[in-house]
Amino acid sequence: MRPILAGIDCEYGILVEGRGAEDQVEDSQALVESYSDEGCFIGWDYRFENPRNDLRGFQLSKLEVDPNDAQFDVGRRQQSSIVLRADRVLPNGARFYNDHGHPEYATPESFSIFELAALDAEGQRFVHRVGQRSGMDVKLYKNNTDYHGASYGTHESYLVPRRYDFEAIYRAVTPMLIVRQILTGAGKVGGEEGGWCDFQLSQRADFFVEPANAETLWRRPIFNTRDEPHADPAQWVRLHIISGDANMNPASTALKVGLVKLALWLLDAGTAPTWPIERPVRTFQAVSRDRTYEYRIELDKGNWTNAYEIFESYFAAAEQTLALNEEARWTIDTSRRLLVALREDWETFRREADWAAKFHFLNQIREEEGLSWRAPILQAYDLEYTNIDPNDGLFDALRDMDEIAKPDFPDLQTPNSRALARSLAITKFKPHLSNVGWRGLQFGEEFVELRPDLAYPDSIRRLDDVETFIQSLKDIHASI
Repeated sequence: MRPILAGIDCEYGILVEGRGAEDQVEDSQALVESYSDEGCFIGWDYRFENPRNDLRGFQLSKLEVDPNDAQFDVGRRQQSSIVLRADRVLPNGARFYNDHGHPEYATPESFSIFELAALDAEGQRFVHRVGQRSGMDVKLYKNNTDYHGASYGTHESYLVPRRYDFEAIYRAVTPMLIVRQILTGAGKVGGEEGGWCDFQLSQRADFFVEPANAETLWRRPIFNTRDEPHADPAQWVRLHIISGDANMNPASTALKVGLVKLALWLLDAGTAPTWPIERPVRTFQAVSRDRTYEYRIELDKGNWTNAYEIFESYFAAAEQTLALNEEARWTIDTSRRLLVALREDWETFRREADWAAKFHFLNQIREEEGLSWRAPILQAYDLEYTNIDPNDGLFDALRDMDEIAKPDFPDLQTPNSRALARSLAITKFKPHLSNVGWRGLQFGEEFVELRPDLAYPDSIRRLDDVETFIQSLKDIHASI
């Protein structure tokens, strides 16, 4: 089983006292720009990025824009996209920037689902600290909807060999993207497309309109086909997942990444299950809204299955054809246990699954107060569950009350991925840096590519001379 490099980019909801939606881009930019610690690198290398490239072998002439967002740009002074983004590269190798009116934290890349979940949680704490020190009267939310028709993403990235074409990756991964929300959805009161529902599993489900395309802001797909590898395009694809929710619970974060990795390992082995789901978008939305927990799924030619059988097909194939590592074993065992608990042991399930913890709390409030699910206060509580201020947020309060299980994940350090090289370049050699990106580092006239598939040795942490550091990175890149 090859190591799979992965990262998470989380866009945070932002609310500034006395300001409206029309001010959101400026407010997000101001928040990011308020972080100007000497330890960060200001700027980003966009040379290797083109979001209009499509995995299906063509390039889009343009990307769609949400018309609701576009109306706020009318009559405004236009800044360049680079100025608007206000990129900061952090001492741990993460990226912090303004993305379409949302402060976004992109974690350092990691080969471990447990480490990545911890890095995502650290990003949440970082964004909160920036908000506290910004001088702005701001609240920040780790969610995916404003309940008024707008959605913002939590994107996952996975390194996949270029030898796989779009169809192979799509077939292997899409069924898992549809069913994993049962275990890793963030939960949501109400619906914004397709009519009202009391409560659903996914915050993103209402916003999907196509099975696959390269869009992220409008006409969103379940499977995103953006071909922007953040590595050598001759060797690598970056699988860009936009259909997952922002999770407050790190265990849910680890599980959602682990389930996609499981599908990719089965792709590598040539044993990924094949499920011809008849209408993927409708199915994703139906699963999100299914309060019976039956999760029936229509297949082509009039056949049908359910989500439990799809999950088990991946688990059984993995056990039969893969030499399972620790995180694959944890992913399978945890998923099986929770799928049983969903139907037989609600107390266990709701303490470990993000959507269930939220639902349990909101349903208690609803029953105690005699409320309808349409009561506005329930959406207000839903939003406060995702408030990242540990003194105000409901998730933190429930965890402190032991209503939510605390995962036992490793202590944080910079991962031994290429993020380590990026981190060291910023913390030790920043005066020599002229640009930084996912793919590599620019030292004056010299560009140093960073291998995305290798673990970087601890020995580079001890290097204090920039020339030796650069040569060491070149040697790593040249290694087989």
